[in-house]
Amino acid sequence: MMQLNDAQCNKHSLLNVMNRFIAAANNMNETIMVPSLLRDVPLEDNASEESVSHNNNNEPSYPKQRDMYEHYLLLKSIKNDMEWGLLKREMGGSFLEMAVKQEEPQQQMSGDAIDCPDLESQFHYHLHGLFGVLSKLTVQADHLTNRYKREIGGGSLLR
Repeated sequence: MMQLNDAQCNKHSLLNVMNRFIAAANNMNETIMVPSLLRDVPLEDNASEESVSHNNNNEPSYPKQRDMYEHYLLLKSIKNDMEWGLLKREMGGSFLEMAVKQEEPQQQMSGDAIDCPDLESQFHYHLHGLFGVLSKLTVQADHLTNRYKREIGGGSLLR
């Protein structure tokens, strides 16, 4: 069995992936000095649309943000939620509190026995999903930053 040293493990850790996304979002936030310039600018430019979009038939298609400004706000919001936690929801309580409340009736029905292998598989499933989402968000934040630099440098956003 191959053993990984600390540097290799750290490279593949959840904290590393989270830190890369937060760093990319911070770089985006520091670079984009006037976010309102992003309004009504399409998210994808024609030249890089094919290279950035990796449309796999197995992935569900979600509606894309209409412009770069909405995408900027989305990335910034996700970063804030990661750093500060989820704010109180309309239902009264945090997302974590709501999840615990939803689990309570299920635990009462099944008794006190908790199926550990099931929890482990759920954890690994969600961890894998989190890695994938954070990696994609990091790429999107970097792309938005580079596109903003390119557009501002070319002056096409300033009309």
